[in-house]
Amino acid sequence: MDLVKSKQRVADHGEVFTPGSVVDAMIDLVASEAARVDARFLEPACGSGNFLLPVLRRKLATVNARYRQSEFELRHQGLLGLMSIYGIELLGDNVGECRANLVEIFAADLALPRDDVCLRAAEAVTSLNIVHGDARTMQTLADDPQPISFAEWSYLGKGTFGRRDFRFDTLTQMSSFGAEDTLFADLGKHDIFTPTRDHGKLSMSDIAGSAHD
Repeated sequence: MDLVKSKQRVADHGEVFTPGSVVDAMIDLVASEAARVDARFLEPACGSGNFLLPVLRRKLATVNARYRQSEFELRHQGLLGLMSIYGIELLGDNVGECRANLVEIFAADLALPRDDVCLRAAEAVTSLNIVHGDARTMQTLADDPQPISFAEWSYLGKGTFGRRDFRFDTLTQMSSFGAEDTLFADLGKHDIFTPTRDHGKLSMSDIAGSAHD
């Protein structure tokens, strides 16, 4: 892939894409986490998904190795893998490309038809997890900027998922408590990590209609 889209974008935003070989080498440093289905990854300047796409591929490889005998679990665990990937991006066209690229890989890996509910749920998840915003200010980029919020997804079993929403500026305070895990780790230990909303149990169909909820 090209390392720059235009000189103007480099000048205005410092946008330069990391070569694929470097991306793979960096992900190899955390290979066990990248391959773990529910390990959460956040890229605060995700571009069109240069880092997030290979992480998703590794998660889906794990899903296929473990659950290929059950289409039900394959679909739900695959969706959980996608749910664990988060990004923030300044440029709107990159946001759209990143979301589309993640969904394309997901759909191709699971061989999902266009009207499949699992594919629509994946589109909803990426619309929530890949945020058009500024990681420095922790605000969305919109006419009326709001604090960036992320959905904490979990698989509850038997085809149901959990979703709790947290503000990004709250999550970044985790370091002061010495948490030793990925995004959203051990939130229940501290009152400060109270979710802004708990959506309760959700089916795949529920999620498919939750893109802007």
